[in-house]
Amino acid sequence: MPPNLITYAIPGFVLLILLEIIFTSIDNRNKYEPKDAASSIAMGLGNVFIGIFTKSVIFGTYTLIYQFRLFELGFAWWVWILCFFADDFSYYWFHRTSHTVRFFWASHVIHHSSEKYNLATALRQTWTGNLTGTFLFWLWMPLVGFHPIMVMSMQAISLIYQFWIHTEVIHRLPAPLEYVLNTPSHHRVHHGSDIEYLDRNHGGILIIWDRMFGTFIEEKDRPHYGLTTNIHTYNPLLIATHEWMNIWTDLRGSKSFKEALHYLFDAPGWSADGSRKTTRQLRQMQQEQEK
Repeated sequence: MPPNLITYAIPGFVLLILLEIIFTSIDNRNKYEPKDAASSIAMGLGNVFIGIFTKSVIFGTYTLIYQFRLFELGFAWWVWILCFFADDFSYYWFHRTSHTVRFFWASHVIHHSSEKYNLATALRQTWTGNLTGTFLFWLWMPLVGFHPIMVMSMQAISLIYQFWIHTEVIHRLPAPLEYVLNTPSHHRVHHGSDIEYLDRNHGGILIIWDRMFGTFIEEKDRPHYGLTTNIHTYNPLLIATHEWMNIWTDLRGSKSFKEALHYLFDAPGWSADGSRKTTRQLRQMQQEQEK
């Protein structure tokens, strides 16, 4: 098993959160709500605890796939660079799919459920992601020849990087960095519930994939954070499972197997009777209103 880099990073997370609390309190920005922050921290601790068990299974799966690798890449410095880009590319497609397929959204929605945007929100992580197969998006990497230790180390580095971009304290970085990296400005957009911001800026460390595949948008107005329909709870168990419960309700009410598949694998917001709207439908409605 690779070293648990995220565990080592926890003291740094705590220090930066404390500094942000102090800074925003002095500046009267009121970026923190105690119950909300406590919920986010609880979600993060739950994620770490569950990861003790699930990451062993994932590492074993990667190791099994690695036995059938197509290339012998080894651990040379240039392989680590290739692994960085391969991981970030995989993260982009995992993240984008998590916004467009309800089955994966049910785990990822947890991260978007806070109406606050601060460093504590970065800790609001899923309890069910590894259990429902999000690691499958990285299976191609050990098959190509990246060692499982490299793959899981890069995954951890990506998550550690993404911690600091959950802040409103930093406005923008110098232009060249904004063009290449995922920054606080870009990620604020991603957490916005405004129609024009929905399902945008899915990058991990790099923002280049969003620019290449048409999902990038600049931050214009300050986003409204949270979900299009907020859950209004600080209960970690409800935060972790609310969308799975909604899916179960929809499946039980399905009138056909095809309809059930739509509820499970179509875009979040899909409904048989049209009472709910997907992101695409919401954008179409907005465009019609603007005409």
